[in-house]
Amino acid sequence: MSITPDTKDWTWVTTQPCPDCGLDASSVPYDEIPGRLQSNAASWVTVLGRPDVAVRPQPDVWSPLEYACHVRDVFVLFDQRLVRMLTEDDPLFANWDQDETAVQEKYAEQDPAAVAAAIPPAAHQLATRFAQVTDRSRTGRRSDGALFTIESFARYLLHDPVHHLHDVRRV
Repeated sequence: MSITPDTKDWTWVTTQPCPDCGLDASSVPYDEIPGRLQSNAASWVTVLGRPDVAVRPQPDVWSPLEYACHVRDVFVLFDQRLVRMLTEDDPLFANWDQDETAVQEKYAEQDPAAVAAAIPPAAHQLATRFAQVTDRSRTGRRSDGALFTIESFARYLLHDPVHHLHDVRRV
């Protein structure tokens, strides 16, 4: 069974606590975000060592492996977008369909050890880049028109891997 695409607009997590995972990204000091990203990445390595990592808890819910692949790709994509925010004036980001990517990249069939090896360096690259930002007011826009400053972009990003770690710990 395929996954029902998530069509929610999650941008509200930059200003309000998430009732599901409990993260209040608006209260996290920007300077803590790089460390939190790297800590989160280390937790995914542990998740990927589970014997049931490729098993979906329900046919229409991603397995921990699929969530981990998504988190890896989020770290890479957000690093690319952050580079654009730092080097271009108000870039417009192409739409990214996470569910389509999961199917095309065969998340469910990927090697957990390879995914575990890829997440920490991807998080480190992104965390390092966030830590080096001097002008957090630079902007970028999603294809749906959502506008981010680098600071709100970092908060939006932080919620994603935290929320998904919460998802896989519930199973």
